[in-house]
Amino acid sequence: NINSTKYLFRSAAEAGPHDILKMYTPRGNITNISPNLEPNSPTSCYQLEVVAADCNSEPLGTIAGALGFDLFSMEKRLQGLEKKILLEVGETPAVVYEMKREVDSFRHKLESVEHLSWLGLFKDLSDGTHKPSPFYHKRSLHKTREECEHVQEKFLQMRSLEVSEEVRQYLKTPTFDNWSWEDAEMMVLLQLMFSDLDFNSIFNIEADVLHHFLFEIYRRYNNIPFHNFKHCFCVTQMMFGLIWLTDLRSTMDTIDLLIMLTSAICHDLDHTGYNNAYQINARTELALRYNDISPLENHHCAVAFKILERDECNIFRNVSMDQFKRIREGIIRCILATDMTRHNEILNKFKSIQPCFDFSNKDHTDVLMMILIKVSDISNEARPMEVAEPWLDCLLQEFFNQSDMEKLEGLPVTPFMDRDKVTKPSSQTGFIRFVLLPLFMELKNLFPCLEQHIIHPVQKALDYYTEMETALERENQNQN
Repeated sequence: NINSTKYLFRSAAEAGPHDILKMYTPRGNITNISPNLEPNSPTSCYQLEVVAADCNSEPLGTIAGALGFDLFSMEKRLQGLEKKILLEVGETPAVVYEMKREVDSFRHKLESVEHLSWLGLFKDLSDGTHKPSPFYHKRSLHKTREECEHVQEKFLQMRSLEVSEEVRQYLKTPTFDNWSWEDAEMMVLLQLMFSDLDFNSIFNIEADVLHHFLFEIYRRYNNIPFHNFKHCFCVTQMMFGLIWLTDLRSTMDTIDLLIMLTSAICHDLDHTGYNNAYQINARTELALRYNDISPLENHHCAVAFKILERDECNIFRNVSMDQFKRIREGIIRCILATDMTRHNEILNKFKSIQPCFDFSNKDHTDVLMMILIKVSDISNEARPMEVAEPWLDCLLQEFFNQSDMEKLEGLPVTPFMDRDKVTKPSSQTGFIRFVLLPLFMELKNLFPCLEQHIIHPVQKALDYYTEMETALERENQNQN
């Protein structure tokens, strides 16, 4: 259908029926191959590029043989095992059908050109990879130039693509699965959040400036297990979802929404994987610079405004002086609120004003903004278990890295980070019961609609880890 007279193409090579292609618009941007393409003219035509030639030309058995497989023997063996199970059990177990379904699904993905068209932001939203961040201990702390250039190139190719309505709506939900998206794709989705909330038009944020800003944000998040760019995206996506779920656009100033979303993006910039307790005990440069007062959070703020000092990255360069002063104060207040040593102070303040909360009272909305970024920052357990649990693995890896360093340097070891004392369930049950749920419940009291979105999943997570902890204790008792 693509080769109809409605479209004209310019291609460097003749494409075969089994080739995989990329298509560029007359302006040089990659676009989806779809029935909805706009017509063009002989002087301004699409360009096709073959990215995988003659995909079906080589039999699967030949490829398998080159890799050292005897595919025919393997298929015969599997068929024999299936018959043996059928004879012994009397029926084919459900697990066999499930394995066949997964194999068929995988085959479909390998054969599907649509699935390979990731540049069009086509996603199979029902099936994520759910893998934690890989091998951070083998990577340099700061992103390499090559790593950044590779992601920047992808981002530049994708930034003008239209995102499907399905993805736009999915982005507004706490069930969003970050593990299904690459870093460049997440930058496109962050860009989408700004446009969907009308920030670009209201605050005159130019597209190129927003692109430079988002790329610099990506560049300044480090290669560490948890507090990395993916975490930045998750916190921002949860904030974006809360804004829509609670209809804050009708009750708060747009400038406050801009402050909250930008704060979420910037809230852990240049985090090195070691918390404030380590910074203070180790007398690091950050602790000395900020006199042991929220050294990390102060540093995140400083890095954010250092990026915004560059004119090509300053998304606030077209706002008035008064607006910028309000934005700067708000971002600093929100990011400093993510220091967990201030948790009780901020939560108690919110509790005291909640019975008479007034959206026209700036003092009240300032506290609410701090609560919203705190909720977003520690919201992983409000996501589906298959999304949340890999994040816990990443967090524990970062914790254990710190406790190992504390032991090595003879510093006080943070108890909840000690790999010799902490298990996955024990790390979560107390945190969910005494920190997460009380915070989330107070926000739910102001916005009852959030109960199904963030309270129910967190309660399920608490039940899950409580059962896991009980099972581990029972196993230890049996061993003893």
